[in-house]
Amino acid sequence: MILRYLGRREWFLVALCVAAVVVQVFLDLRIPEYMSSITEKIQLGMPSDIIAEEGVRMLACAFLGLLASLTAGALAANIAASLARNLRRLQFEGVQSFSKEDMDSFSASSLITRSTNDVYNLMQFIARGLVIIVKAPLISVWAVVKISGGSFEWTLATGVAVIALVVILFLLLSRNMPYARRIQWLIDGINRSTRENVEGARVIRAYNAEGLQNAKFTRANDELLQNNVRSSLILSPLHPVSSSMLNFLTLAIYWIGAGLIMSSPDHMDKVVLFSDMIVFSSYAGQVITSIMMLSGIVKGMPRAMVSASRIEEVVSHRPSVADGSARTGPTGAGCSVRFEDVSFTYPCCTSPVLSGVSFSVGPGETFAVVGPTGSGKSTVAALVTRMYDASSGSVLVDGTDVRDYRQDDLHSRMGYVPQRAVIFSGSVRYNVAYGEGSDPSDASVRRALSIAQALDFVEAMPEGLDSHISQHGRNVSGGQKQRICIARAVCRSPDLYIFDDTFSALDSRTDRMLREALKKETAGSTTIIVSQKISSIADADRIMVLDMGRVVGMGTHGELLASCDVYRDMAESQMAGGDL
Repeated sequence: MILRYLGRREWFLVALCVAAVVVQVFLDLRIPEYMSSITEKIQLGMPSDIIAEEGVRMLACAFLGLLASLTAGALAANIAASLARNLRRLQFEGVQSFSKEDMDSFSASSLITRSTNDVYNLMQFIARGLVIIVKAPLISVWAVVKISGGSFEWTLATGVAVIALVVILFLLLSRNMPYARRIQWLIDGINRSTRENVEGARVIRAYNAEGLQNAKFTRANDELLQNNVRSSLILSPLHPVSSSMLNFLTLAIYWIGAGLIMSSPDHMDKVVLFSDMIVFSSYAGQVITSIMMLSGIVKGMPRAMVSASRIEEVVSHRPSVADGSARTGPTGAGCSVRFEDVSFTYPCCTSPVLSGVSFSVGPGETFAVVGPTGSGKSTVAALVTRMYDASSGSVLVDGTDVRDYRQDDLHSRMGYVPQRAVIFSGSVRYNVAYGEGSDPSDASVRRALSIAQALDFVEAMPEGLDSHISQHGRNVSGGQKQRICIARAVCRSPDLYIFDDTFSALDSRTDRMLREALKKETAGSTTIIVSQKISSIADADRIMVLDMGRVVGMGTHGELLASCDVYRDMAESQMAGGDL
């Protein structure tokens, strides 16, 4: 997965990084040879200037090795940061194409963790591990080749130490794997609890539920703590065992070397054996050190692998709502909507929300959908906008199934105002003039705000159209948010308006004035209004009444009062008898 998302620039940097590591390893492995040469020259009583020359060469190797190491580290950090940028961008672009069903299957808290914490884990692993993954095997193989001609006893001691260390590391890491895999899912729970607490702060305080929320967060936090503690306890012997193994190997090499030197009758052979022992211990130490470096990387690998697979799930996920190839007609040409025996069941449910719903809306017509809570009203709007696809039947726009359209084309002809007003952090102008390629004049923005009955309160704000609105619109009221969202749809001048319970937070006077202004603005456009308020839809050309997902009435306000019990009950519960 990691290799797949590296671009040409990153691959070029990888090649440079590998080259720098090879240079560093070569220079590092040259140092023991200089040590051996200096040791021999000292024991043979050679002049100090010759010994100094060897020392200068060794020092030069050390400094050049340091430079190569710094270069490799900088390149690895650059590669890791670039990969993290690519993965964040790919996840963000992928989520933009997700349907409501896809979003529900992942959950918002998990998607946030995947694009932040998971990407960070992977970036840290690459930054630290890329150099070591190349360097450690290279050092091991190269050092083994250099010591392969040494004493059999030394080679045997080194082999035993390496095998013992690898077995211990494998046992510790395999035991830690389940805990490493759980960490990211537990972090999802922490994010979920934190987000719920922040977004519901006012309700929590109103019900004095701070203690309840604290207990909920504490449970999630303690579970993560216990998992991390167990993981740390399992891996705690890793460094002490590795360090001790290096010390034991050095002791074994010197112990064996002392015996070999003592048993050698020739002075020159003793000098050579002593020099070989220095070199061998240095190379053997490098072999053990390389395994220790790999163990540090392998320690973080399970968590990095989990993060990588979670990122891959998002990046490679195919949206449940796929793009078609058909193009819609030109904007301003009118729009018709037709449902043909449509049924729909939410992925998490077994019973249908809509059953056999059929209706048609012609260009320029105002069509309303009403019904009790849970009757499937908002689902009608969701199917037209393709947040979901119908389980059976067809939803047609201009005679073509919405599943056959390119989503960009379909949405470009719609002005959609959701049930829950969505406000983005930024200025009022930014929120009203929102959308691809949307760059209306201030006059157009003001006109849209005026139609939405929002111009008065916007102009009363400190900076007018440039006044800042905080994330989720927390510095404006619910009714003000709804009116800004309505202005956003009006500013677009679409062929199809969809108002999903958009007027619920408006007072009766503002509701009436807004509907009158909208009636003039949307005269040439098709309008679908989803509402529970009879006053908001009484003047619609046709009204469809839903109950338990089925159509129980269709007609004008007056016709439904006379023929539909569900509609008449709703009207009588909301309006005085003389106003019916």
